[in-house]
Amino acid sequence: KADSTTKRKVSKELFVIQPFVKHQAMTDQEEKIPEPTPSPTWDLTSTISPYLDLHMMFPLLEFIDSAIAENKTSYNSQDVAAARLSLLRPTHMVDYAMDIYRELNGEDADVPAEMEEQKTKVYDKLEELREGCKEFDELSNNANERAKLMEANQWSIEGLIAANVTTLEVIDLYRQLAKFNYDCGDYQTSRDMLNVYLSLHAVGGTLVSKDDKKEEEDNRYKHKDAEETPDESGPAVGNPALYNLPTSLLRSEPKLLEVLWGKLSCEILLGQWPDARVALRAVQTTIEDLAEQKVLKPLEALHQRTWVLHWSLFVYLNPQCQNSDMDGLLDLFLGEKYLQAISTHAPHLLRYLTSAILLSKRRKNAMSSGSSDRGYRAKIPEGNKLMKDLLKIMRECGTIETTSLSTTPATTDPIVQLIECLLVKFDFDAAQEKLIECEAVLQTDYFLCIQSQSFMEEARIQIFEHYCRIHHKIEVKTLAEKLAMDTSRAEKWIVDLIRSSTLLNAKIENECVVMGFAGSDKVSVYEQVMEKTKDL
Repeated sequence: KADSTTKRKVSKELFVIQPFVKHQAMTDQEEKIPEPTPSPTWDLTSTISPYLDLHMMFPLLEFIDSAIAENKTSYNSQDVAAARLSLLRPTHMVDYAMDIYRELNGEDADVPAEMEEQKTKVYDKLEELREGCKEFDELSNNANERAKLMEANQWSIEGLIAANVTTLEVIDLYRQLAKFNYDCGDYQTSRDMLNVYLSLHAVGGTLVSKDDKKEEEDNRYKHKDAEETPDESGPAVGNPALYNLPTSLLRSEPKLLEVLWGKLSCEILLGQWPDARVALRAVQTTIEDLAEQKVLKPLEALHQRTWVLHWSLFVYLNPQCQNSDMDGLLDLFLGEKYLQAISTHAPHLLRYLTSAILLSKRRKNAMSSGSSDRGYRAKIPEGNKLMKDLLKIMRECGTIETTSLSTTPATTDPIVQLIECLLVKFDFDAAQEKLIECEAVLQTDYFLCIQSQSFMEEARIQIFEHYCRIHHKIEVKTLAEKLAMDTSRAEKWIVDLIRSSTLLNAKIENECVVMGFAGSDKVSVYEQVMEKTKDL
């Protein structure tokens, strides 16, 4: 993504939305688990596509292809190929488009003349841009020459122009070539060129790229003060959260925000997740600064934040994601201005916020419990507080029912409905049905599929804990039904949970679970009073 012209929506008509098919895996000796009720609204591909660069849609389509091959979805491979071809038309990936055309129409099919004509134009334009900035491109790839220019403090736009090394027009052609390479699908070359372009604006000619929040926090006020009270005679101060770019420069050069978006897109498509986190924070920091300085209008800033939220799904929910990534997603999504973007533009993102909170709840509780003072806890465990905040957000977004008189569900997302059934309606039978549906959703969600097993484990623990709070003695078979598990598997799961949990005081006898909580998860009277009166 190099500018806003690449922000294109994937039409919903490109997809023939079909119900999901749940993968069946039953044991012969146990009762069958009910199948989920199919719903076409579970798929979010066409919903999130307006907020993604069209190049980011290709990994999603590849995921759908793999789901088709594994019989996890009833999408039609021909429809997916047609959608991919439609996405390719605005790009310069003409060879790829020709391959998809032959896939749809047969290997011997003649490629349309317009495709051949587009290919010729693309190669001609690429050669024109390369020739226009050939000398500067060679210079940027010459480490020795760059080092000399940096040593002489000439590796900047002003320094290169003053030394008659290049011109402003050539540098702009270089930026255009970076974008053109991106549109051709050459993300590595595009990223390298964007790094060079950004280094020309960075203080000292070197990009600072550190994924260190503490260092960023320590330097934030220092750099803010320096920007607010600039010294005309002194050197510019770079912001380490922005690759050492001066914040004041970003306010006067709107193209730099587009370049930062482009760099983030390249890092995502190349799967460079640590660099992608840094790039995401740079984009986010720039947007907030431009909004604060009134360079971005409020509505425009809201749109930009909505894009940040969607792109962050790739960054924080990637196949290599860790606890820190889940925390990063929560920090972003729970920010006041980003919650506003979710409620007004993207309530469908509650699926991912809900999943992140559910996946983090026990870990957050353990951390807050471990760091509390001895004798009593001065506050509700952090994980429980996150869940309470989530319910408040859901009500503000209108995704859960606010009255018992409502007969139409406010949302059709099983993951959101699971929390509603469990914590609002206390309907454990409905929660059981939603849990089964969640498994189908997770298997066919590009961002959550890697978290499927962990999600189901945490969701079952939530159901188990809430159900046991209102029952002292429960049959294992009944619990198995509530947990959407067969009886033998449920019994083994409960035994393992009791052994590993510090919150449970329970035992299994006569095929029943005799239940009691050890008390560490029980909110004291002191905590209840503090929680109820904190807003007074």
